Amino acid sequence: MVGEAVTLGYPMVTGQSIPAQGLQRGGTTYTEAQRHPIDREFVNPKADVGGRNFGSWVLLMPTKLGGGTYAVNLETGRALAWISYWNYGDYNPISHHLCAFPSADPAKGFEWINSTQGGKNALIYGIPTDIETPGEGFNIYRVRYDGAQMELMENVAESTGLGLGVHVTIDPKTAERYFVTDGQKDIAACFDRRTSRVIAAIKYDWVPNVRNLAEGWQKGGTLKISRIYPDPKTGKYDYLGTKGQKIEWEMVPMGELFVEEGTIPGDDVHGLCGADGTIWHPSGRWASTVVRLCGGQVILDAEKNFEPVAFLQFNKDAPNQYPIKKIDNDHWEVTFDKIFSPGHEVGFSPDGRFLCMMNNLRENNCSVFDSSDPDPRNWKKIAHIEDPLWRGKYPNPFHMVFSIDSSKLYLSILHPSPASKRKFRASGRICKPWPSPMTANTWWACSAASSVSPAALPSSMSRRTSWSVSGRAMAATTTASSFQPSSNT
Repeated sequence: MVGEAVTLGYPMVTGQSIPAQGLQRGGTTYTEAQRHPIDREFVNPKADVGGRNFGSWVLLMPTKLGGGTYAVNLETGRALAWISYWNYGDYNPISHHLCAFPSADPAKGFEWINSTQGGKNALIYGIPTDIETPGEGFNIYRVRYDGAQMELMENVAESTGLGLGVHVTIDPKTAERYFVTDGQKDIAACFDRRTSRVIAAIKYDWVPNVRNLAEGWQKGGTLKISRIYPDPKTGKYDYLGTKGQKIEWEMVPMGELFVEEGTIPGDDVHGLCGADGTIWHPSGRWASTVVRLCGGQVILDAEKNFEPVAFLQFNKDAPNQYPIKKIDNDHWEVTFDKIFSPGHEVGFSPDGRFLCMMNNLRENNCSVFDSSDPDPRNWKKIAHIEDPLWRGKYPNPFHMVFSIDSSKLYLSILHPSPASKRKFRASGRICKPWPSPMTANTWWACSAASSVSPAALPSSMSRRTSWSVSGRAMAATTTASSFQPSSNT
């Protein structure tokens, strides 16, 4: 497969014919001594396909278990620089997620925040290893690229005592603060970019109605939301490394039900919420923490020190919202009668008018809220994107992203390894209320073709949206990445 890919890719990047030995040797295995001459030719790896390319952008990518991050110029296809956190004494740096701050010219320099997991997360992928006691990890790195090399500027976890390892998002309004949220510890913290001061830290805890893992979330319970503060003597929190984790490894993709099945060990499995990501409304006015095991999101008021104001429930048969009860200035509660399905990824459209969340494993759909009202307590469900093939753990809608102009929604459909993920594009006037519930049976059934004409869709929908398979979604669905233009144009 590698030989075939290289053979097919050579003319695409060079515009030239394939050398004879490439055709002869591509895709074959041989042990004889090399006798044919080696063609040494400078290849310009510019990502140009049919006269189109990604443009002048810098792609920043974490290497997960590789323990670092690297940057690629998408116009030239060349790596700009890379960093390894092993060099800084972190011996279990699972480079999980990152987000870069704005830069006038990223090719000359930019800064980013990189969260890293640790602990037994290094052992959950089935990769052969002699490691028995992994390093604790869970560091938050502030890193700078100066146009020539990458350098670690600060370990924010050490500075604050908050070791959080999952998702990072930057305030789109000012880019002066950012959230890091960890679903093993159920903690979301907002940091000041310049000083690393913790602006707010919020902890989520689950109290089930039934102390039985199989029914501990389905039969409802109470979500407790609390502000947490540093030790007044040290000025730091006490959550470094694996301290405070409720489960020993994260809920992997489609792994929410592993918690109910009792296959994920930990000190406080019954108290797990799966609060592993906080996103921002594009205006910066609101933030939203996804609570995976509750199938919804807590909306936080970014102008009132991130006070919880609403809980949006994305399950089909559940109400739009569950009320948040304020206990005091630092404590809130949300009471659930039942939870139909856990959820996964969430995201706002860039214009802020729509908010999506994946309902995985029981409902298997992408739920859509109308978030256009200035008050999030008035946001309502308007649609569910479904498919009859999405049942059980696989295949399942996994990650999503909107196009920059909000006109298209991309979903990646997760299949069990080693099958590849398929990417689908919803194009047309997606930002228009759909009939609810909305099913995509006809469109997904046609998705094996390269495109679907409006005539193939139900007449009531053909003027509103069309569906097609799009390979271009591959870059868009790289959720653990940051894209920045390398110029102001």
